[in-house]
Amino acid sequence: MAGDGTRIHVARGADGTIRVAACGPVFAHDDVDAVGPDFARSVLDVAGAVLVWPVLGEPGPPVAEVHDVGRAQQWLWAVYGEPTAAAVHACAAGGGEASTVPAGLGALAGDAARLGFAHWAARWWPASYTDGIAVLEPDVLGLESAALTHRCQQLFDDFGDQPDDCVPELIEEHRAGLGPLIQWWRSAPQPPDTARRLESVLRLIDDAADGAGLDGPALRELRSALERGLAGTPVDAGALFARRDGYALAAGEAPGSGGRVIAQGSGTNDWRRYPPGFVDAAEDSVSWTARALGARRQIEVEVVAHVAAPGAGALLVAEVQVNGGPPSRVPLARRDDVWTGRADLDLNPHLDLPAAARAPQVEVGVLLPGFDPGAGLGGRADRDAVRALARRRLAAAAQHLASDGAYDTFSAPFLAETLAATATSEDY
Repeated sequence: MAGDGTRIHVARGADGTIRVAACGPVFAHDDVDAVGPDFARSVLDVAGAVLVWPVLGEPGPPVAEVHDVGRAQQWLWAVYGEPTAAAVHACAAGGGEASTVPAGLGALAGDAARLGFAHWAARWWPASYTDGIAVLEPDVLGLESAALTHRCQQLFDDFGDQPDDCVPELIEEHRAGLGPLIQWWRSAPQPPDTARRLESVLRLIDDAADGAGLDGPALRELRSALERGLAGTPVDAGALFARRDGYALAAGEAPGSGGRVIAQGSGTNDWRRYPPGFVDAAEDSVSWTARALGARRQIEVEVVAHVAAPGAGALLVAEVQVNGGPPSRVPLARRDDVWTGRADLDLNPHLDLPAAARAPQVEVGVLLPGFDPGAGLGGRADRDAVRALARRRLAAAAQHLASDGAYDTFSAPFLAETLAATATSEDY
């Protein structure tokens, strides 16, 4: 990206941090919220700063909020170029100077952006059975994230305040994926680009594990496999990582619900309000039905469960508001592939009038108490844009399999995307 005319603006913000951003309408140097809503940003906590990229749109240099210039100098020059590093130092020393300098973006800029996107995908990838957006295999994505983090060690230091510097933790958490990943690499035939990506990831993991003092059968097998090289034995990569829990969409209507339907509609599926892996990311995965049971009025909520949704012990709830009144919470329990719950509510007597006259305003959302950050920027249009991004990346991954494209770029598919692109709708 160096030499493309990009210029970097450096200025001290009102809160004392130094903001670094590319000039232009998308990367506003005085407002990191210009990058987009939280679910459309990728973020990295690095030494002395936080880096933010917009997920939607063309990749470019990040917006940096630098809170410790001394610590940040170890990577500023490698991400933005030496003129930017010098401008940040001058801004810190001068206590208020602002400047615009030419970018000199290096390889670390692309690697950092790719690592940020991997963290974003682990949190926000809109996997949906109903929308046809395949799940990214968590162990594959986690191990590639570990490899990328090891490759980006220049971004981090030993102060212990950077949660994204977590190579040993990622390797340990996703150790179960090492065996299948090794088999995938050693198999044949496969596109040369895929083999190179697999080998690069495995060698980085081996080096990182050795440096962190990690050991165990899976890591010893990794070292042995790297020494032996390719085996040439064909394997079905999808079968190596086949999910054990399945996804049937066979729940149907809750048994014994009864009553007369007096209103129904769709709710809002705001991804911010619960952790990944609870709810299918389709916009219409939340539905509600109001029923009359004698004099009682009852609301029934159904939410399509994500393939990885916990089967028990979760505290997921629906938040229901009727005609702008105070919110009521309806506890949800997972049954097969849906979360369901019902509760008696004051649904307004006008619901018994003819349809043209009643027009109830019922709003239903899903949240996890204790996790829910509340409302934020962005709505359905932004979520639809993220779904479109996921579909484009999966389509590009499928084309990449046939074209042997360059893997060492920001836009190249992750191994988890390559794996998802090979899955059929029946597998998913």
